[in-house]
Amino acid sequence: MIVSASRRTDIPCYYSEWFINRLKAGFIVTRNPRNNAQISCLPLNPEVVDCLVFWTKDAENILSSLKLIDEMGYKYYFQFTLTPYDRTIEQNLRDKLSIEDTFIELSQQIGKERVLWRYDPIVLNAMLTIDYHKLKFERLCQKLAPFTESVTISFVQVYRKLKTSLIREITDEEKAELAGFIGKTAKAYGLTAKACSEKTDLTLYGIEKASCIDRAMLEKVCGCDLNISPDKNQRHGCGCMESIDIGAYNTCPNGCVYCYANNSPDTTLWRYNSHKLEGQILIGSIAEGEKITDRKSKSNKQLQFRLF
Repeated sequence: MIVSASRRTDIPCYYSEWFINRLKAGFIVTRNPRNNAQISCLPLNPEVVDCLVFWTKDAENILSSLKLIDEMGYKYYFQFTLTPYDRTIEQNLRDKLSIEDTFIELSQQIGKERVLWRYDPIVLNAMLTIDYHKLKFERLCQKLAPFTESVTISFVQVYRKLKTSLIREITDEEKAELAGFIGKTAKAYGLTAKACSEKTDLTLYGIEKASCIDRAMLEKVCGCDLNISPDKNQRHGCGCMESIDIGAYNTCPNGCVYCYANNSPDTTLWRYNSHKLEGQILIGSIAEGEKITDRKSKSNKQLQFRLF
C-alpha cells in the first residue's frame, strides 16, 4: 500500500504532529471526500505501508520527526513544491529564502534522491512574466541542484471556481517558450525536467512526462519490486501509481490563490481550527452511530529484494 500525505492538504507543514500520533497508533480514520458518510479505518504500519509520499510547500515542521519515522521502519520520499512567488500568490507561507534552506536541510538529512523539487504551477500575470520565471527558475536551479535530482513543472489550470485576476490562461506559445528555457536550464544544472499532467507534449524541449507517485521511484526507495497499478482515479494525463490519500479538502492554510483543494479561506480556517492532535481523523470527529468500515490493505512488495 502506498500512502499519499497528501495531495489535498499540506500534512508535513500543518499536521505533522497529528500524523506522527497516527503512526504510533497504527491506524487512521478517513472520510471519502465524495461521500461524507463513508468512513474507513486504514491500518498504518510498515508491514502494509510500502511507502509514504509526502507533499509539501514547507517541510520545517516535520524535520524533527523524520528520525522517528525511520526508526519505526517506514520508507518515504518528498514532493517539495518550491516556487518564486511571494504572499500575493502563496499568502501564508514563510519567507521563501528560509524555505529554500529547509529544502536543503531535508535533502542533507534524507538524501537528494528522496527530495523531488516541484516548480509548479507556473503562473503568468502582469507581474509574473516569462522573463521573471526565467530569472527565478535559473536562480533556484543554481541553489537547489546539488540537493535534488529532478524538477517537475506544470502550468496553472484556471479552475471555474477560482475568482482572481492574479491568474490567467497561458497560451501555447508562452508554454513553448518557457518549456524550452526550463528544459535547457534544468539539463545544464544536471536536473531531469518533468511535466505533471500536461496535455501539451513537452518532450521536444527535453521535459519528460512526470509520474509523481512513480513506480521506479517507489521501488528504489523500498528496495524491491512492487505489484502496483496505475491510479485510475487521477486526472487525465496523470502517470501516478495507485495510492491512498489520507488528507482532506478545505484544510490547507497555505492560502495559495491557485489551489483546487480549498473552497474559501473562511471554510478552511474553520476546519483547520477543528483539528485535534489526538484525533483519529484529520478534521472534526466521528459522531455517535456513524459506521466505520475497516479498509482492506496489504503490502505490494514482491518477495525477492534487489540491489540498486
